[in-house]
Amino acid sequence: MFVSPLREPLIQGHKTYKQISDDICAPVETKPSKAWFLATTLSGLLAINGFVMIGLTITYGIGLWGLNKTVGWAWDITNFVWWIGIGHAGTLISAILLLFRQKWRTGVNRSAEAMTIFAVMCASFFPIIHMGRVWLAFFIFPYPNTRGPVWVNFNSPLLWDVFAISTYFTVSLVFWYTGLIPDLALIRDRAKSAFTKKMYNIFCFGWKGTAKNWQRFESISLVLAGLSTPLVLSVHTIVSFDFATSVIPGWHTTIFPPYFVAGAIFSGFAMVLTLMLVVRRVFNLQEYITLGHIESMNKVIILTGSIVGVAYITELFTAWYSGNPYEQYAFLNRSMGPYWWSYWGMMTCNVVSPQLFWVRKLRRSVVFTFFMSIFINVGMWFERFVIIVTSTHRDFIVSSWTMYYPTTVEIFIYIGTIGFFMTLFLIFAKVAPVIAVAEVKSILKTAGDQYTGPNAVHKQDDHSHH
Repeated sequence: MFVSPLREPLIQGHKTYKQISDDICAPVETKPSKAWFLATTLSGLLAINGFVMIGLTITYGIGLWGLNKTVGWAWDITNFVWWIGIGHAGTLISAILLLFRQKWRTGVNRSAEAMTIFAVMCASFFPIIHMGRVWLAFFIFPYPNTRGPVWVNFNSPLLWDVFAISTYFTVSLVFWYTGLIPDLALIRDRAKSAFTKKMYNIFCFGWKGTAKNWQRFESISLVLAGLSTPLVLSVHTIVSFDFATSVIPGWHTTIFPPYFVAGAIFSGFAMVLTLMLVVRRVFNLQEYITLGHIESMNKVIILTGSIVGVAYITELFTAWYSGNPYEQYAFLNRSMGPYWWSYWGMMTCNVVSPQLFWVRKLRRSVVFTFFMSIFINVGMWFERFVIIVTSTHRDFIVSSWTMYYPTTVEIFIYIGTIGFFMTLFLIFAKVAPVIAVAEVKSILKTAGDQYTGPNAVHKQDDHSHH
């Protein structure tokens, strides 16, 4: 008879419900450490620097960037697509894994959802400043106006991005905040000072924890998960249409939508791992974010990385099979042209390196996973750069070929968004539990190490003997 191996426990250390609350609320209730202040100050300075550069861009125009007649989209749209991609894992972990009742999501979903919101905020800067004339940004909203027949241009990719981002951001925000409510109430109930109690009470809408509260909480979570699931797939599909509906060789391929979605989940999971491994170490949450969680995340990375690899090969095949010399040259130029380093960097980071996770020992290694998570996001940045720059810098007409080099303004805007992202995440980790306490408690009886696994304490029900 085949006996299935026991699933490893997702909560270690023989925890009681009270210990779970104590451990996860500790970072919120204690005074911030020096390291936290230092990290927040540094990332805050980077963010301010980025905002100064954005201010310069708005004042003097995008002539400060390295854009030119041929390469009209460059670092700004590269970074936009990169950030939107990173924002994908949060909603996927929360929504799709909630619908599939995956227990391992409870350790990572809170941080992933917060990461989604902060990443979408970073992404939204880029299309706006890319317009050049920011004060005309209201034209992209389909607002009722008295200017005669002034309608937004529904053919513009910019408009699709506005719809995609705003919808995605709104649903993700509601989803994240709804999940926070029981935990904010927990911190309110544990708070010592009257002021803290009052503030957290406002933020948790006076949550009482009654059966009715919980029933509503459960049903709204499911409704939001159902709404978010198609959004995860549609948002990056829409971003890919910015490229796929054009006639530029290297862009107009039908494989873009699924390939962008897989790539987004791939880079999003890598970013969740980068953040979670740091949080796990700094806040001593090793018993809640276990090697089992890390391994499950790495399995998703293998899957999506392989899909991305297949997509790259499909692109090459399509170019060859099309018999279109321009399309074929676009791919030849990617791999052999002046930007060859970005193409091979992308191939190495995104296709070759994740395959190392087939080895169980590496999949469960914290240091290796952390290194790989950064490596993958660098690779995904290269991918966006390759798609945008190498497809446009050598046009149909040889006389208009040109090279694109980023300027310091562009580089600092990008670094600034990373600083902004990190600042928001550090502040979030200080004011709210970085792991969903209520959800971890809900799986304690089925995934705690004292109830499952070989060392489980078999608690007999007293009534069973009567």
